[in-house]
Amino acid sequence: MHGNADEEPLSRQGDRRDVLVVAGDPGDTELLTTTLESAGYRVDAASGAAEGVVRLRRSRFDLVVWDATLPDNRDLARGRRLVLENRPPVLFLITCDYLHTLLPELGGGAADYVTEPFRATEILGRVEVLLRGRRSEPSLGMPRYGDLVLDDVTCRAQRGARPLDLSPAEYRLLRLMLVNSGQVLSKEQISRHVWSDFRAAEAIEKLVSRLRQKVDQEEPALIHTRRGFGYVFGRPGV
Repeated sequence: MHGNADEEPLSRQGDRRDVLVVAGDPGDTELLTTTLESAGYRVDAASGAAEGVVRLRRSRFDLVVWDATLPDNRDLARGRRLVLENRPPVLFLITCDYLHTLLPELGGGAADYVTEPFRATEILGRVEVLLRGRRSEPSLGMPRYGDLVLDDVTCRAQRGARPLDLSPAEYRLLRLMLVNSGQVLSKEQISRHVWSDFRAAEAIEKLVSRLRQKVDQEEPALIHTRRGFGYVFGRPGV
């Protein structure tokens, strides 16, 4: 770790920080809880927006991790503004096509987001930035691989100087592949992350084919098929 000793994560300085995780997917809740607890945070969890609001009103938290795709977020958005004596900073979990639904009622001025699929290191980094009261530089949050760069703010991508005209599904797939570069992704994994449900193999093959045509116009090719297993992203041998 770079920097001075007084720059260590806030969760390791004195009292432990309390974090509320509000997520509908049990797998996401388990991953987030394990990640945050291993970094020294105390974690409470809620499985829906209504339950999350109850927890926020009953207890004081230093930070909230909130799934912005929860179905009952819409009910909260239609209701009265959430009034809290001490509003904690919020880290939203979001997909690109849900960016417009972020709830201003929960922000309180300090808010950030990560797009799915998220990485544990990314979550911890954003949490520490929010708890220190600093805004992260946008460029630090841009996933990249070689000359391929993704911008999660605008949900756009480019390879070198060439912009890629991607559909929402293509962007989600490319991001999934990029953050898991070198790992084989099965069609089932792709279907779950891109559409949140099961799609036929033919639909996934067509999506990968369209993405490959847009990404791999230059050398080296980055999207590769592992027949019988799935797909791998990255330069061969890297």
